[in-house]
Amino acid sequence: MTLIAARPGPGAARPYRFPQVVRRTVAGGQVVAAHLPGQNLAVALLLLDAGAGREPVGRDGVGGVLAKALEEGTAQRDATAYALAIEALGTELVTGLDWDSFQVSVQVPVERLSAAVELLAEAVRTPRLDPADVRRVRDDEATALRMDWANPGPRADAALRADLFGADNRWGRPMYGDPETVAGLDVDDVTVFHSEWFIRPGTLIVAGDLERTDLDALAATAFAGAGGGPVERGGPIEVPLHERRRIILVDRPGSVQSTLRLGHPSPHRAHPDHVPMTLAGTVLGGAFTSRLNHLIREVRGYTYGIRGDFASSRRFGRFAVSSGVQNAVTAPALVEAVGEITRTQVTGVTEDELAVARSWRAGQLSVELQSPRSIAGALTTLVVHDLPDDYHARLRESLLAADVDQVAAAAATHLHPESLTLVVEGDAAVVRDELVATGLGEVVDHQH
Repeated sequence: MTLIAARPGPGAARPYRFPQVVRRTVAGGQVVAAHLPGQNLAVALLLLDAGAGREPVGRDGVGGVLAKALEEGTAQRDATAYALAIEALGTELVTGLDWDSFQVSVQVPVERLSAAVELLAEAVRTPRLDPADVRRVRDDEATALRMDWANPGPRADAALRADLFGADNRWGRPMYGDPETVAGLDVDDVTVFHSEWFIRPGTLIVAGDLERTDLDALAATAFAGAGGGPVERGGPIEVPLHERRRIILVDRPGSVQSTLRLGHPSPHRAHPDHVPMTLAGTVLGGAFTSRLNHLIREVRGYTYGIRGDFASSRRFGRFAVSSGVQNAVTAPALVEAVGEITRTQVTGVTEDELAVARSWRAGQLSVELQSPRSIAGALTTLVVHDLPDDYHARLRESLLAADVDQVAAAAATHLHPESLTLVVEGDAAVVRDELVATGLGEVVDHQH
């Protein structure tokens, strides 16, 4: 065995190239594909305009229940027969739900892609949705949510979202619903949501070796039996900022820690400032070396970790910071966090900080966009946010080219420390007086 005393230096960065994007209209639906020459694995993903934003208020979580119910058999075969059929191809049905879309995908060797898409379409277009199965899935989901909501965090997240976007709006409520809304769903809620949104063609995303793939045949399979005209997707939502900061106290009696969630609205995903905003968020709170983590964790010792960044969907976004601290340092941790956000908004970032953020974000992008599944995910971003085909090809260069002035301008424009909502989930009797004494904003009790 040979020991090497000197660590080898990094090699020269290889050029990053996003694969060629192919678009076509087939059988009433759209196909968006990426050519991965020589790749033996392929991914097919059916992208439907059936995200959580389409759920009626009061029926929060119906999409998540439907996602699980798709695995309970189809009109053609029961759950066992369907599971055996898809396992015989060496794959599984992967579902995903966000505010903007519902996604169902399979990943298989390229020669099995046609058979896998047949099974995918069978589950999406003609699920069995047996009432007993739907009720069981609903109850399982409600139980899982009750267990999750017993932990610190979900209530604070819900309180922040409701305050920023309004609980009367679907996007002002939890993406996956809460234990009560999911438990209150009935079979008709699930079947109606399916009939309204899952029979539309959608977009078929394919990532693989297109020379060995018949896109037209795949699309014909994916869109068979689909119909319905286009629906209005809506433009960006202008979410008003609060005129002043406020602290929302979510009581958790007996808790020895406070869960912190700070946030305010921010622009949608396709906003032209997305890249400098992302870099500003990275410097402030998006990495272990960020300003917030350095100050609150390393210097003050208040927490094991604190994160903050911009997150965005098709119509809206939000800047949010999250952490957990002991009761005794709840107030000073909030003061320090607001101060650091304010400093970044006022003074921008340094060249050294930005160099680290640029390198990390660009390198992360190159590493992440390697597999067929990650390429398929990148294609969904193009479709959902109406981005140009060369977006990912240019994104790395855009990250590396952003300068201090651009990032400082984005921080000045899109950080609003004076409009933050500060949610504290903890023992109200213990932390209330110190929170009031900070003078950060009015302290109000969360109304359940």
